[in-house]
Amino acid sequence: MANNVYDVAYNLETAVKESDEFKNLQTLYKEVFADETTKNMFENFRNIQLELQQKQMSGQEITQEEVEQAQQTVAVVQQNESIAKLMEAEQRMSMMVSELNKIIMKPLEELYSNVDSAN
Repeated sequence: MANNVYDVAYNLETAVKESDEFKNLQTLYKEVFADETTKNMFENFRNIQLELQQKQMSGQEITQEEVEQAQQTVAVVQQNESIAKLMEAEQRMSMMVSELNKIIMKPLEELYSNVDSAN
């Protein structure tokens, strides 16, 4: 049975790669990275995001200046149609992955909720 779970996981990987959401995301990434200015703008945005996430995860305080810089960057980036479309596609892909995660984790949630109610 253990191998079957992995087989299903690999089939799910294939299904994700073949999904419209993923194909759309791929196309939009290619579009953004085809233009040097748009690519640089997007990479700058991603770097700021990653820096703030790393600070937050390590317990460091994010300054008001950093928040304002991030907000300004988001405002500029969202004005670029290609990047805005990419960000929307990323959000849809993230929602799909989140929904898949809920489905995958459901047996554990049910197990733990039954254990809690048994006590």
